[in-house]
Amino acid sequence: MDEDTGASYITLQDDEGNSIELEYIDTIEHEGREYMVFLPADMDEDDPDYGLIILRVVTVDGEDQLEDVDDEHELQAVYEYYMSEIFDEEDDG
Repeated sequence: MDEDTGASYITLQDDEGNSIELEYIDTIEHEGREYMVFLPADMDEDDPDYGLIILRVVTVDGEDQLEDVDDEHELQAVYEYYMSEIFDEEDDG
């Protein structure tokens, strides 16, 4: 956790062994599955690849792990659900 901003960060390795630092945004549940939402911490906001990263939480041998969401339909559904939740909270606030 960053003491100045209160943000939480994790570092993951991609398929090629490159380290990627992600800023934790939220955990959501959608259709019985749990997902974590991140933003790339080591990428400029102007970069065309900058945006939300949604990873599925799976339990392997009693430990929670993160995995890519390879199904585009599932990823789009989770993204739309998350965005609707954000805008609902803003409208209520």
